[in-house]
Amino acid sequence: MSAVTIEWIIVVTKINLAICWKLWLYYVQKNKIILLISVILEVTIYNQADNQQVILFLMSYNQIKKIPPDLGNYIAGFSDGEGSFIVSLRKRPDYRNTWKVSASFSISQKDRVILSKIKNTLKCGTLRERQDGVVYYEVTNITALHDIIIPFFQKFRFLSAKKKKEFRIFSQIVDRMHRNEHVTAQGLRTIIQLREHLNEGRGRKRKYTEKNVYQGRTSETTRKTRSKS
Repeated sequence: MSAVTIEWIIVVTKINLAICWKLWLYYVQKNKIILLISVILEVTIYNQADNQQVILFLMSYNQIKKIPPDLGNYIAGFSDGEGSFIVSLRKRPDYRNTWKVSASFSISQKDRVILSKIKNTLKCGTLRERQDGVVYYEVTNITALHDIIIPFFQKFRFLSAKKKKEFRIFSQIVDRMHRNEHVTAQGLRTIIQLREHLNEGRGRKRKYTEKNVYQGRTSETTRKTRSKS
């Protein structure tokens, strides 16, 4: 009978930014993860979909854990100067809230080798090149942003105060989008309000702002109120 390697993983996650912690114990055998116990002062049973989310989280966690510190710190430092956290708005009449919100992390640079190294290390995102030779590394998938990009920069931290602030706001927005809050009217409004504080300062260019989204609705609501009075 062959020996079996058993690895115990303890994962602690914070729920809804409150002081509420979950403790999961997992048994890993032959690349198969089986949920054994979940404790929040009581035992909770999770369905298959929940387990799949946990498996994806653990895969990302192990992936980031394997990144050498010198390489991780280099990427963080490079991103501190050249990286951007962007949340964009696009008008979409076919959407329930008539607005589409998108989040992305990107780095632009003429050295394709560096960006390829970053992409291969993080194992997500795409590379595209403009006609002038500038190459973009970009991550737009909300799951990749939530499970890889944000945990990576939580481990390998920025040094500049400006980038720390941008990352904090961006993380809040991505977390809300990952929970599909952006498809609700109130959730979308909260995300747009957070976006107003992202990348503040000179040089910020935006086609749509909070005023563009809600000014028309506010005026319409005011007219209806006045007509009833």
